[in-house]
Amino acid sequence: MKKEAQERDETQSGGFSGELRLIPLWSVAGAVLAFTLMEYLMWIVVAAHRHHPPNLPFSFRLYFNISIGALAALYVLMVGYISRDSPRRGMSSPLWMIVCVVIPSGIGAVLYFLLRLPVLSLCPACNARIESEYHFCPQCAYQVAPCCGNCHRTARITDLYCVYCGHHLAEDRPPARLHAFAE
Repeated sequence: MKKEAQERDETQSGGFSGELRLIPLWSVAGAVLAFTLMEYLMWIVVAAHRHHPPNLPFSFRLYFNISIGALAALYVLMVGYISRDSPRRGMSSPLWMIVCVVIPSGIGAVLYFLLRLPVLSLCPACNARIESEYHFCPQCAYQVAPCCGNCHRTARITDLYCVYCGHHLAEDRPPARLHAFAE
């Protein structure tokens, strides 16, 4: 019961801040560690093995080294995001994390973002997992979102007329639970 409520909250929290909340703490700690490790490698290890003085000015080396560290940190954050985002889309989390780590240069993460499924939510009537864009549950025909009775496109609860076809929405007689939000 508690897990279902948490999944419902995660699927309903929208926007960029809701997506940022999906990044787990282990991923943030790993990103800090990756950034620190890359800076150590670039400033200490690579500099110690250099036989000639650097040809680039210090500002370019600073920019280059910080960029390398930031990319490593961003990659770790992305793997953490995928570990939490894939289950809410009904995808295998271990599989996509392995794909992201094994396929080099971030191509695995790009594949994930190209191939990921839409976010799933729970039907309030039968608890079936449905896509968030659905107006009716495909299992029990429960109306989960208001829509126009003429063109069947999404309508806001407070709309009197459909913004796409001009249909008078009051004629559709929406369920009382949807109509109650309009007042």
